[in-house]
Amino acid sequence: MSKFPWKTMLAGLAIVGTTVYAFAQMPADMSDTMAEMHRQMTQGRQNGTRQGGPIVGPHGGSPVDVQAHHAGRFPVSPGQDAFGAIQEVVQILEADPATDWSKVNIGALREHLIDMNEVTLHAAVTERMTDTSIEIAITGEGRTRDAIKRMVPAHVHELESLGWKAGTADMPDGVTLIVMANDAVPLAKLKALGFIGIMVQGGHHQPHHLMMAKGQFVH
Repeated sequence: MSKFPWKTMLAGLAIVGTTVYAFAQMPADMSDTMAEMHRQMTQGRQNGTRQGGPIVGPHGGSPVDVQAHHAGRFPVSPGQDAFGAIQEVVQILEADPATDWSKVNIGALREHLIDMNEVTLHAAVTERMTDTSIEIAITGEGRTRDAIKRMVPAHVHELESLGWKAGTADMPDGVTLIVMANDAVPLAKLKALGFIGIMVQGGHHQPHHLMMAKGQFVH
C-alpha cells in the first residue's frame, strides 16, 4: 500500500475539479458544438456509419445507400473521373433487372476510357485554318497513337450525323482531321472550338459507354 494514498486522492480530485471548472467556463456556443459532435457520432454508430465516410448501411444496406442518405455530409465524387464513369455504369446495370451479365464487359469500357484520356491529355495537336476548313494533325506515340486512330475516325460519323462535313486522313503517327465550314458552323466557330471542342460535339459518349459495358458496341 502506498505510504501517502491521501496525496494521490487529492491530486485526482484537483484534476477533476479543474476539468469541471474549465468546462463551466467554456463559451455556450463551444459547448453546443461539442454536444452536437457527440450527437452526430452517436447517430453515426446507430446508422452504421462513422465520421469520414460510410461503412455499412443502417439495416445491412450498401455503403452507396448510406452515402446517398447522407449526401449533404459526405463527398459524392469518387476521386477519379474514369472510376466515377465506370461506377455510374455499373450502378445502372445493377439496377436494371434485364441486364444480361453474360454479355457485360466492363473491361472494354475501361479500355475506351483510357483511350479518351490519351487523346484528351496526351495527343499532340497542330491546327491550321484554310479559307474553307480547319485541318488538325493529331499525333502521338504508343498507346496515344493507337487511341487517336481508334477515336478520331470514329468521331467523324457523329459529326456527319450532326450535319457537319468532316473526314480523316491516316498518318504513321496519328491522323489528320479535316472539318469543313458552313453556315451553321462558320470558320470562326471551328477556330474557337479547336480539336477538343470538335471532339466533344454530340451526345453519343454516354449512351455508347453503357452500350460498351453491355457488350453491344465497340469503338
